[in-house]
Order: sequence, then structure tokens, then C-alpha cells
Amino acid sequence: MSIRQHLLNCWLRTTEKPTLERASHDRIRRRFERKARTFLRSPKGTVFDIKGVGGTAGSVPTLSVEASDDGPLILYFHGGGYVFGSAHTHRALVAWVSHYTDLSAAIVSYRRAPEDRFPTALLDAVIAYRFVRNAPNGIIIGGDSAGGGMALALLGEISRLGLPQPLGTFVMSPLTDLTFSGDSFRDNERLDVVLPAKRASELARLYLNGADPTNPRASPLFADFTGAGPVWMVASDREILLDDTLRMAEKLKKQGVDVTCKIESNLPHVWPLFQGYLPEADDTLRDLAGWIKALSPRSSDS
Repeated sequence: MSIRQHLLNCWLRTTEKPTLERASHDRIRRRFERKARTFLRSPKGTVFDIKGVGGTAGSVPTLSVEASDDGPLILYFHGGGYVFGSAHTHRALVAWVSHYTDLSAAIVSYRRAPEDRFPTALLDAVIAYRFVRNAPNGIIIGGDSAGGGMALALLGEISRLGLPQPLGTFVMSPLTDLTFSGDSFRDNERLDVVLPAKRASELARLYLNGADPTNPRASPLFADFTGAGPVWMVASDREILLDDTLRMAEKLKKQGVDVTCKIESNLPHVWPLFQGYLPEADDTLRDLAGWIKALSPRSSDS
């Protein structure tokens, strides 16, 4: 474990986790936005552009990072428990993915709870995907935490609706089970330096608004991924959501999906957010970039 890793874990445990345990949703939102602007830096020279994607079904705003025009487009979904986070809190992370892959990316600004409840966020994801699905060099879906769950839920919807498949899907510390039935949710409650397990059910209620948490559109652990392309997953062994990754990987493999699943040691939830501060964040992003570059250059509807 690097010294920076140890210091970051201590800082998160003593400052961020207590805030997530006690603060109001509005305060957490404002704090996340402020800290992201202050501490999370994009590669030098990165240019962002706000665009709308959609059509007759509606328009969904995205924050775009322009890079190469001759590769696939990355369609990314930010984390935040379906309540917090935004395209702006995650723009540095996505800009680094774009930087290491030399691919353009679009961060989807899906609607969040409690203002908009399930399945609104997933409907926004489907609208965005339908709009970009015919990109000439294919689509790669990505996301972290709840956004990772959203990316996988979208992948399940793509299979269910018979839409053209993405070239691949990558997720970091994904939330895949809103029943929170994994053993790690209890076993890692004290070890997790970021996520307080005791507030998870509250966020799920805000998002689901009475919907069944086993609905595959809410919890992709219960979805059918027959015919889906390769999936790359990463999580930490200290996360309460560890089993959300492990069980999801096993489910995908049983359905014939090519899965790359990496479990790292003693890292915080979605540690690639801390690129520039944490060597392990840079290592993970470079590993992800290598996987993306190795994806088959087939068309997205093959």
C-alpha cells in the first residue's frame, strides 16, 4: 500500500464518510460539486462542451470531451447513488479516460432522485444510447458506482430491446443490487472508508419510490445479458459493494459474456476519481485504457 493510499483512506474515513452518514442530500450535493471543482483536475488543455442528445423521445444533456474522430465514443454515467453527483463532478475522471484512450466521451446528465424517480434515469440512458448508437466506430458504455449500475442496467435493456450492442462496457465499483443482499454489505461495513451502509436503504427508497428493487432495470444483477459484448469491472476488497461486482461478474460469465474482473486491495470506493493524487488510480486507468484499446474493432451492431 502506498503512503498516499494510506493518507487518502484516513482522510476519507475521518471527513467524507461522516458527512455521508449525517448530512442532508442537498448539502452532500453542494459539497461534492465544490470539492470536485477544487481538487479533481482534468488533463491540461481539456475542452468540455455541453450538448443535448435525443430525438422525438426527448433530449438529455451531456458534457462532452472531444478527442479522436476515428475511434469509438465513450458514453459515461456518473455515480452518486442516483441522488448526488453530476457530469461536472466526474468530468475530470472521464477526461483522463479520454486522455489515455484518445477517444471522445460524453457524460450523461441523467435526472436524479428525489426530484425524478425510477425509471426516469434509465429512460434518459436509453434515450442517450439510441441517439449515439449508430456512431460510425461504435460505442463503449462506462460508469462508476450507481452510474456503473446504470451502465449495466442499460446493457440489459439493450439486450432486451434488441438494440445494437456496444463494443464493450466498463464499470468501477458498480452498484448492481438495490436489495443490498451481498455479504460484503455487512462484512465490509467498518472497512469501507467512504460509503456508510446505514444510508443505503434511504437512497434506494428515494430512487425506487416503491418500485421492486429486484426489477432488472433497477438492479442489473437480475437482468439478462444474452448476446452482450465484453465487460470490464473493478472494485476494492474493502468496499461494501464488493459482492455487487463479484456476483455480477459471475452472472455475466454464466450468460456467456466475456468478463474481465479485477479486485484491488485496500482502496476506497471509485478510487480512479483521485487520479493525480493516488498512484493506484493512475494504474487502474491505464489498465482500463489497455482493455479499451484491445476491444475488437467490429461495428456496434454486429
